[in-house]
Amino acid sequence: MIRKIVGLIKLIRPINCFMMGLAVIIGEAIASKGLLTLKPSFLGFLTAFSLTAGTMAFNDYYDLEIDLINEPNRPIPSGVVKPKEALACAFTCVLIGILTSIMLNLITFIIALTSLFLMVYYNVKGKKTGLLGNFIVSSCVALPFIYGGYAMNKMNLTLWIFALMAFLANTGREIVKGIVDVKGDKIKGVKTLAATIGSFKASIIAASFFSAAIALSIIPAALKLVSIIYVPIVAFSNLGFAYLSFKLIKNPSIEKAKLIKNKILLFMLIGLIAFIAGSL
Repeated sequence: MIRKIVGLIKLIRPINCFMMGLAVIIGEAIASKGLLTLKPSFLGFLTAFSLTAGTMAFNDYYDLEIDLINEPNRPIPSGVVKPKEALACAFTCVLIGILTSIMLNLITFIIALTSLFLMVYYNVKGKKTGLLGNFIVSSCVALPFIYGGYAMNKMNLTLWIFALMAFLANTGREIVKGIVDVKGDKIKGVKTLAATIGSFKASIIAASFFSAAIALSIIPAALKLVSIIYVPIVAFSNLGFAYLSFKLIKNPSIEKAKLIKNKILLFMLIGLIAFIAGSL
């Protein structure tokens, strides 16, 4: 029984679920300038956590045949969790996520359904679509912040700008990930930019997305939507993106892209801190 419970916990990827829930809380904090309240915080976190858990379980159910070869130690191929148990877990988690979104308002319900559709589509077909798949992943990164704003009924321009920046920066990172995985993706028929037009051109497009995010970051300060503390923090983040973009274009090798992919995540986190600090 304990082995089964541990298997189900591994199946839903609790760290991923927690991060998505935290993204909603951060969206709420930015929208409300730090004046969080219990109901939207709890329900918003639970919605994101549950929907992510459900799609993770469904992903492993759908990828069973592949995982039997590539990831035999995962809960389903190892036999710890039966396929029908994984499917039941997925449906239960999704149901919880949808119900908690309804308990907030109509817009949060619509956003939850949209996120669910995107995540399921990505698991079934989107993984092999290249740039479209990158856009889907980035949408799922940006949507929790928007969800947080609507959960508080305080969606504002600052949060829209931040969500768009998150979308642009993450799309650039997804393209870089395609450079890292280019050899395997060509074999598997995954149509990433690196696999279809080459790593150098893909690096230029990735840098373009990072540049767009940098340009967008100027708007909150220019319109005085955030406090002055935002400026030095986001400037440091922007310098990091610019430097990494230059390094990537100069040498778009698999090894260099792998290093840059991880560093990009750090500067995305710094950008997030800038928005939180500037909004409080």
